[in-house]
Amino acid sequence: MSGDLNGLIKAQAYGLGFDLVGLTTLGPVDTATANDEWLARGFAGDMEYLHRGAGKRRDTTLPFAGAISAIVVGLDYGGRAPPGPVARYARGDDYHDVMERKLGELHEWIEAAVGHDVAGKPYVDTGPILERDLARRAGLGWFGKNTNLIHPKLGSFFFIGALLIDLDVAPDPPFEADRCGTCTRCIDACPTEALVEPRVLDANRCISYLTIEAKGEIPEEFRQSTGSLIYGCDICQDVCPWNVRFAREPKVPEFAPRTVLASNDARTIAQTILAMDDDQFREAFKGSPMKRAKLRGLKRNAAVVLGNIG
Repeated sequence: MSGDLNGLIKAQAYGLGFDLVGLTTLGPVDTATANDEWLARGFAGDMEYLHRGAGKRRDTTLPFAGAISAIVVGLDYGGRAPPGPVARYARGDDYHDVMERKLGELHEWIEAAVGHDVAGKPYVDTGPILERDLARRAGLGWFGKNTNLIHPKLGSFFFIGALLIDLDVAPDPPFEADRCGTCTRCIDACPTEALVEPRVLDANRCISYLTIEAKGEIPEEFRQSTGSLIYGCDICQDVCPWNVRFAREPKVPEFAPRTVLASNDARTIAQTILAMDDDQFREAFKGSPMKRAKLRGLKRNAAVVLGNIG
């Protein structure tokens, strides 16, 4: 593929609304060993699905025959929005749907540009590949001590997606620098001490895991630490100096808070959730990432929050 077409692909991706775009070559994954060690230490909690598809996590050419390259994108979701009981990423429509649709449009455009079918597969946190690793290799940022990918002019409040294709593209240089320096604000700020060491997160202690992925009761030792957080947590991102300086105002209409979350008030939202039946839940959270916790999980979280705030 010519360098000119590489540039056109990037221009098209930006035209579709993505904030970051980088190209990289598929192959053995740099962080695969670290990921295996993280799983072996039990830090994935009950997320058994993270143990599946190990081969694809170690080699990104394996998702489909002929996969050669990846177009890696970032889509900002608005780190300047006020903090609240629901993590910023989950207040609007499901980012999986929004980004997969955009990546599908990009795929169609590439096929039209080259004049033939191009095998491709989009990933948005939807399969056993390490998108964060691909993003670093594509030059989109470094791994922060809070484990998030951080871009030097955008911070970390963005989604990562990748379109794997069977075209040979000229890769962008990887992001080699570590710009966290001696800063440990994210580690120090975590109320449950989930960041057990720089760039190592114990999901069993993480408020995002406890309020979204965990299926049982929130352990009593962590209930008070969840404070007024009903779904997810942004604390380790909020305190990051790169977000303090570079986080942006929300701009994607699909990510605007839905009606049930419009108040951004923990007591109001918790009481509303506790009063819901299944039909009301499906109506209020249709197309929302918050459906992942199911109504019983949200009611569990709401009860804990009301206990904390009195």
